[in-house]
Parts: sequence; C-alpha cells; structure tokens
Amino acid sequence: MIGIRIAGGLLAVATLTAATACSTSNQPAHAKGPTEAVASTRPSESLKPLLQQALPNVKSRTFTSAVVDFPPNARAMPHRHGQAFVYAYVLEGTVRSKLDGKPVSTYHQGENWVEQPGAHHVLTENTSRTKRAKLLVIFVSNTGDKLKVDDPRS
Repeated sequence: MIGIRIAGGLLAVATLTAATACSTSNQPAHAKGPTEAVASTRPSESLKPLLQQALPNVKSRTFTSAVVDFPPNARAMPHRHGQAFVYAYVLEGTVRSKLDGKPVSTYHQGENWVEQPGAHHVLTENTSRTKRAKLLVIFVSNTGDKLKVDDPRS
C-alpha cells in the first residue's frame, strides 16, 4: 500500500483496510432483491486508504483520505457513511451520483461534492463502459466508525 502513513503501525493499516473495504456487503449471500440483482451483474468499486489521522484538538474525530476506483460500468451498492462528513473529488472519468431526496448529478474530472452526516447514497456509478473513474474521498468521522455501510433498502 504505497503512500500510507498511519499512526499505530501495520495493525492500524490492516484494521483500516478491513473496516473500509467497499465491496463487502452486510447482506447474506442468498439475498437477491432488486438492488442486489442489479449490483451483482456490474463490477463494484474498490477503496484504497491513503491516510488516517486523529484530528488534533477535536476529540474522537478522525480524518481519512482514500481513492475510490470504479472500473468501467461499475456501480456501488446503496450505502451510508455513518455520521461522517464526506468530500469527494473526481480524479478521473465521470461519476453519476444521487443522495436520497436530491436529484441525480453527474460529476466530471475536476468536479466535487459533499455528503452530510447520515446521508443515504442511493446511486454512485461510473458512466463509462470502457474507461475507469476515480475519486479522492475525504472522511471526517467518529473515531472507530466504519466508513461505508451498505444500505440497499432504507
């Protein structure tokens, strides 16, 4: 994992990687409702942590940066980021996104958005069938919280 600087050593890296894996679902393998059926026929995204740092002078808050990689035609499972404040910047490609209660938005390289704590991210997908899309994502979260929890039905 090139470029990772995490206080606490390799155990923290392993813990962060396990806690933030984007392709893991909380649904049983046999659960195949409408959302799961669509998601299983398309590739999914992957999350590579870059930096995790406790925020100085802000008790129980952690700053995490990561690159989210969407292969061609990839779509993320609907999800939440707990009580994290999220900032996303498109490094490469084009991503379509929808937060519950908001219209669908399309973001191109160099564009960005934020997600408020508790937001339900109902759509995140790479719009291209042939090119990758990549995001730089910044989380300001409660220390120890999972950064992504699949939430297909809420």
